[in-house]
Amino acid sequence: MSKNSEYLSMTKRSISWLFFIAFAIVVTYYFQGFSYKETFNSLPVSSAAKELPIYCVNTNKPQISITFDAAWGNEDTQKILNILKENNVKSTFFMTGGWVKQYPNDVKAIYEQGHDLGNHSANHKNMSSLSNEEICNELDPVTEDVKKLTSYQMNLFRPPYGDYDNHVIVKARECGYFSIQWSVDSLDWKNYGVDAIVNEVLNNKELKAGAIILMHNGAKYTAQALPKIIEGLKNKGYEIVPVSQLIYTDNYHINSEGKQIKNEQQTSTTKETVTMIN
Repeated sequence: MSKNSEYLSMTKRSISWLFFIAFAIVVTYYFQGFSYKETFNSLPVSSAAKELPIYCVNTNKPQISITFDAAWGNEDTQKILNILKENNVKSTFFMTGGWVKQYPNDVKAIYEQGHDLGNHSANHKNMSSLSNEEICNELDPVTEDVKKLTSYQMNLFRPPYGDYDNHVIVKARECGYFSIQWSVDSLDWKNYGVDAIVNEVLNNKELKAGAIILMHNGAKYTAQALPKIIEGLKNKGYEIVPVSQLIYTDNYHINSEGKQIKNEQQTSTTKETVTMIN
């Protein structure tokens, strides 16, 4: 056999082997992919569902909630309470454990005026970084301290920084709390000024029935902006109620946007990723 013929024969054998190896790889990956797909599709839907707090509420009533986070300072707390009282508005205050200990008289004043008292954790930590035991340790002491001061039993919880994951929401629920986020951020914490806060709330695209508005009792311009916000909301036809009156406490689900929906309101054609609560 000549060298050229031998070289041609070796080339053909190499190509045949490469084709065979490529074919084997394709077949292997095909069946592995099929196996993976079958395994994923066989998983229950709930295992892939994301647990969410309540960002807003699906309601036919023209109601919204104004909420205040109380973590630092109390310079404007009494001003805010006076404004709420003058306008016959009830709100929700989410308080940290440190704030409760430092300003017990303010806690009592908030309670005596008929507002919701909500839990904002003991130490304002990123809750998603904590274990289940640590989560309960962040929640329960605040509730106990508030109960000693007022006899009020807290069941509303707002995660500090809006930080949460599945295990935070599930554990908070197991500890007896509804986790509450917000759909309208006033951005009062950025200290842009009164007009900026008022505009951010009243012209927010998410301002609609069932909205939950985030404000802070310690922000620089909040107390000055609050009367204009209340007036503007009322002029738009909204009734301002505390979160405890806005949300559903049983027989509801939360859709993929964080909207709390009464179960009877879900139609047979609706397809959503939901957290079911019974």
